[in-house]
Amino acid sequence: MSGRVHVEVDAPIATVRLDAPERHNVLDLEGWHAVGEAFQGLAEREDVRCVAVRGTGGRAFSAGSDIRAFDEQRSTPEDVRTYSLAIARAMHAVRSCPHPTVAIVEGLCVGGGLEIAACCDLRVCEESSRFGAPINRLGLTMSHDELEPLVQLLGPGPVLELLLSGELINAERASAVGLVNRVHPDGTVVENGYGLVARIAAGAPLVNRWHKKFVRRLLERHPLTEEERNEAHEAFETADYREGRTAFLEKRDPDFEGS
Repeated sequence: MSGRVHVEVDAPIATVRLDAPERHNVLDLEGWHAVGEAFQGLAEREDVRCVAVRGTGGRAFSAGSDIRAFDEQRSTPEDVRTYSLAIARAMHAVRSCPHPTVAIVEGLCVGGGLEIAACCDLRVCEESSRFGAPINRLGLTMSHDELEPLVQLLGPGPVLELLLSGELINAERASAVGLVNRVHPDGTVVENGYGLVARIAAGAPLVNRWHKKFVRRLLERHPLTEEERNEAHEAFETADYREGRTAFLEKRDPDFEGS
């Protein structure tokens, strides 16, 4: 695993932990690969019945992609596509994991962190948690692969509200739009989250897997064309993105450490 992603198994429960607490658990290219590898590995384990996903440090689930690494990892058109593919594969691995998955959110959950949480089957958070995708400040877009879990979970209205406003929403609003299943008092979400994970793990594993499979199948749609996929990458070649990224690196907005 990448130093930013760790897997811990205490059968029948597994935990995928995003681990860069000094940077709100952001992920670089290696980290996105590691998320995908973690879930691919857990998918093959018969002793696992439920997977918890959480951040380290208590301040954030994840702020998504490491913007400071974009010059090196996400600058040329080829880099952009490689990076986007890594995110898409990671998200697919989370969504297609046969075991039920629960995102346990402490603090901030934005950008790619929001995408990972949306790929999980259930999400629990604490009262002070905040959610959003303020990437319009950077002048870039979420790809279709990144948007799909959010749109399927929330519908177009709430997703567009997050993207167009760039605002962070609180736990109450997140619950109202269906982003989170349960909200717990600060300091109790980890205990309560693992309580839910344990209840799921105690259920019939094949039934849980079947229900997850059946629900996912009902959400399937026609595949995108290659032209449509490529359009989502064009933002990285615009002046808007270059100006937005420069402004971010100069201001270091504490509410937005990733994308």
